[in-house]
Amino acid sequence: MSRGGSLPLLRDRGDGARAHRHGGARAELSADRRRGGVRGRCDLPGRALVPAGAAAATAMRTGRVGVPFGVHSFPYAPGTLRLSGDPAAADQRVLEHYRLWKSHFVRPRGDDACAVYAPDAAYPYVAEAQGYGMVISALMAGADPDARDVFDGIFRYVLAHPSSGHPDLHAAQQDDAGRDVGGANSATDGDLDIAYGLLLADRQWGGGYRARALRRIDALRETELPAAGGPIKLGDWSSGHFDEVSRTSDWMPGHFRAFRVVTGDPRWGEALDTHLSLVGALQRQYAPDTGLLPDFVVDTGSDPKPAPGRVLESEHDGDHHWNACRDPWRIGVDAVVSGDARARAAAGRMGRWMRAATHGDPGRIRCGYRLDGAAYGEGASGAFVAPFGVAAMAGGGGQEWLDALWEWMAASPPVPDRYYSASVQLQAMLVVSRNWWPP
Repeated sequence: MSRGGSLPLLRDRGDGARAHRHGGARAELSADRRRGGVRGRCDLPGRALVPAGAAAATAMRTGRVGVPFGVHSFPYAPGTLRLSGDPAAADQRVLEHYRLWKSHFVRPRGDDACAVYAPDAAYPYVAEAQGYGMVISALMAGADPDARDVFDGIFRYVLAHPSSGHPDLHAAQQDDAGRDVGGANSATDGDLDIAYGLLLADRQWGGGYRARALRRIDALRETELPAAGGPIKLGDWSSGHFDEVSRTSDWMPGHFRAFRVVTGDPRWGEALDTHLSLVGALQRQYAPDTGLLPDFVVDTGSDPKPAPGRVLESEHDGDHHWNACRDPWRIGVDAVVSGDARARAAAGRMGRWMRAATHGDPGRIRCGYRLDGAAYGEGASGAFVAPFGVAAMAGGGGQEWLDALWEWMAASPPVPDRYYSASVQLQAMLVVSRNWWPP
């Protein structure tokens, strides 16, 4: 299968991990250093983390960070549930998970760059991972004295690997030697998070991040938003029948909302409405009892429906699998941040069904479901469990369910060979602990 290069197939490994690919740079880097923009070193393991309360107080006093971790200054939408217990204790759990995540997965890559290492992916460095790293490091500013250096190191890596389809997008995957593989094209989810991370960085530190974000947002609009409407494409490589395929985990309403605000471009508002409307329609027609969404949707230009089988990655492309497991988080975070009734209804529907299906026990969440709720996957993973914590905040199961999901997350620290679940879980924990905010 060709898209300007080889397209590796994704398969689940027998150990329950996921084989995953989503998914002039040097001149730009030199110019950034002269301007004082992208800066610093990616020296690891770096300095010790600062306790959340002290981090917030120091950062606010010095004015060095716009929204320090632990300050909880952004009010979530009315009706959003809070964790029971002490918010400072929840912050400390996030810090513990972040420390392990950083030590396991953030690696120096030469020339003052670093990258998020993905041992459970088809290749060790993937665009999705770098997007996660940029969002996470920006949100941890204040608690991690090295957060900006980590962020800049990852972005330096991104700049060193531009997509062959558009220079302002990121090549989707690299091997251990740092070579672009699989055609050097982009992956939509990685680029959405990279652009969003740059907006967060602009809020945290100022500098040239906003201009970088705008360039990437324009590139996304140009290459990955269909001109005639419809859901976002798989990447800048998409053409032919692949233009009729979309990955539901790329449907990030909170990102589209932020891009609309920062650019003033109505097409991002249209994208927001398109995706939320399609989420509701798919739930009503194909998952009325569960609300679950499939990994991939086909026939997006005419009659959108779950993939009938393998269209890109596996025979589970039409199931709630290792892509769509992120949907309760992606949709749920927009619900708790924006209060959008459509996002709240969609996330709540998924969460309430899962609570009932597991009798309120997060450990019974499986790694894979048919849209009718039949489980086929193996034991619980943070990639499947943690997103339901965000959905629970938006009305998806109630207070006891939210607290149970949090306790499961808190008792499930990152392990070195599970980058994907650790990264999804950490971001869900940032939301549930109220350390997520829009740029």
